[in-house]
Amino acid sequence: MRGRAFRTVRRLGYAAAGLALLAAGPARAVECRLALLLALDVSSSVNATEDALQRRGLARALLSPDVERAFFIAPQHVALAVYEWSGRYNQKILLNWTLIESPAALYEAAATLASSERSTTKFPTALGYALGYGATMFQSAPRCLYNTIDVSGDGKNNEGFGPEEAYNAFAFRDIVVNGLAINAAEFEAETDLIPYYKNEVLHGPGAFLEIATGYADFERAMKRKLERELSPPTLGLLPPVEDTRTR
Repeated sequence: MRGRAFRTVRRLGYAAAGLALLAAGPARAVECRLALLLALDVSSSVNATEDALQRRGLARALLSPDVERAFFIAPQHVALAVYEWSGRYNQKILLNWTLIESPAALYEAAATLASSERSTTKFPTALGYALGYGATMFQSAPRCLYNTIDVSGDGKNNEGFGPEEAYNAFAFRDIVVNGLAINAAEFEAETDLIPYYKNEVLHGPGAFLEIATGYADFERAMKRKLERELSPPTLGLLPPVEDTRTR
């Protein structure tokens, strides 16, 4: 009974969110409940074994029973896209915007990611550029109730402008940025990765951080993060008809 009640609350959450957007009129018509953009770190600090754990872990997390149920918890669909990032000009789309309308579409997306190949190995961590690239991807995204970037990484920005500059320069007003900090802590300089993500990377109402204890823990952390991102918003945090959010 408790599980059934929880599923009912989740559906009601999305129904209420949909009604809030419908109240704004035709100009705010939507195609999906969530546009979810996943960003994977392939900077030079990520070795081949870690990259494989990350890529395979994401595919497995997407296909886990709990995450699959979360994708289809409500009538409105989820739009999913994935890109990898490293240096200032080194981003590559692994999965372009795909409306996950059925389990078959989810399986195909996971298979695409599992078979994807890393584009580069030698560039630093340009996190600000990665976020800016993500913001521009929403220009071609379906119109959804909510827009979220899920950025994972094992290091702080060390090339070009940082997250704060990205949030000031790009259109992030309607985008929430969550973080997945891969806390391997192999290097002295990265022992403060978690506070860095909390203070510099998270952006927007309800943004949260998930922590993976190294790349071997990536699949578990990503699964937990996806379940939370795919859950309905708290009713008291529904967006206003005229959104005036700023950083």
